[in-house]
Amino acid sequence: MKSGWKTKTLGEVCSFLNRGISPRYLERGGICVLNQKCIRDHRVSYEPSRRHDVRTKKVGSERLIQAGDVLVNSTGTGTLGRVAQLREAPEEPTTVDSHVTIVRPTPGKFYPKFFGYMLVVIEDVIKEAGEGCGGQTELARSVLAEKFLVHYPESLPEQQRIVSILDEAVDGIATAKANAEKSLHNAHELFESHLQSVFNKRGKGWAEKRLDEVCTFCSGGTPSKSNSSYWSGEIPWVSGRDMKSTRLSDSLLHISRSAVDESSTRMAPAGTLLILVRGMGLAHGAQIAELMVPCTFNQDIRGIHPEPDLISRYLLFALRDRINSSDNVLSSAAHGTLKIDSDELKSVMVPVLSRGHQQRIVATIDSLSEETQRLESLYQQKLAALEELKKSLLHQAFTGAL
Repeated sequence: MKSGWKTKTLGEVCSFLNRGISPRYLERGGICVLNQKCIRDHRVSYEPSRRHDVRTKKVGSERLIQAGDVLVNSTGTGTLGRVAQLREAPEEPTTVDSHVTIVRPTPGKFYPKFFGYMLVVIEDVIKEAGEGCGGQTELARSVLAEKFLVHYPESLPEQQRIVSILDEAVDGIATAKANAEKSLHNAHELFESHLQSVFNKRGKGWAEKRLDEVCTFCSGGTPSKSNSSYWSGEIPWVSGRDMKSTRLSDSLLHISRSAVDESSTRMAPAGTLLILVRGMGLAHGAQIAELMVPCTFNQDIRGIHPEPDLISRYLLFALRDRINSSDNVLSSAAHGTLKIDSDELKSVMVPVLSRGHQQRIVATIDSLSEETQRLESLYQQKLAALEELKKSLLHQAFTGAL
């Protein structure tokens, strides 16, 4: 470590390090309460915040957040460890709920922004330090205070110098990431626009039919979790969390043949379309994907089997077009109740035409889809590279290399 630098535990350099409150929520009045959704991408957002009734439960002044505090998500798989610094004081009295830890530096010890960057550096280590069972990840206050080391120069001017370098570099990286994300969004928009144009320009031979006139449906199920032999096979099993817009997760669970024979889950052949009909995934709209290999699936999903004259991939694109249309009954149902009713699914109208016409449409859309996927891969690589660059700069800054 460079001369003039110190290494301490996080608890040794903080004046306050503790969880927030267990709120008594109300719609209006009270004080603002930040939750884990408010902490993302090293920024604090007030949009997902809620209100706490201070008449039923008072909040100590030490738990009212202030400029310079760092907020650390301290529970939950996928959310634990995310950090963000409050760069400016809140516009009103604000606290955090019991799933978030307030980390407040010792007064006068740090240039404020330096303290924020210092915790970003150890974010990945924090994420790996959760304790708990049953899928509930938990970061104890004592672990956060005693198990994490931070490195810093004692000189405040040196801290300020490092911050000025990091601010300029991080702002440049953020701009580059925003441009890459915009390009990625534009690529998706172009594909969806082309998809709509294919199904809007209808000519002779087009006819509309209800989905239940041209398809059959099947339901899924979940094998018993208590039978370990069911969960050590080679047959893919899809749950609601595996439905990712137009594709399936790359990390499916697998079950055994006996699980299929002895439970309510059923095999679905390649070419089956899966649609999510219940669950939080519907908050982002209807989710539909085509099976490339035989699979099983759970009760939150319905299988759609097209009749022989209906090409599965054509139906996939037709349903995607209907899902994205302004009069989509599936989207309205999904956003309203996080559930798609069976009758609503069966009543969806889809365009039906000759098999040859279907094949030409599939070939056209697949060609554009390949180009969209190529661009998506390119932009995702760029985003990953920018994130690695940011981590590298932070590593250099906190090992005294800047």
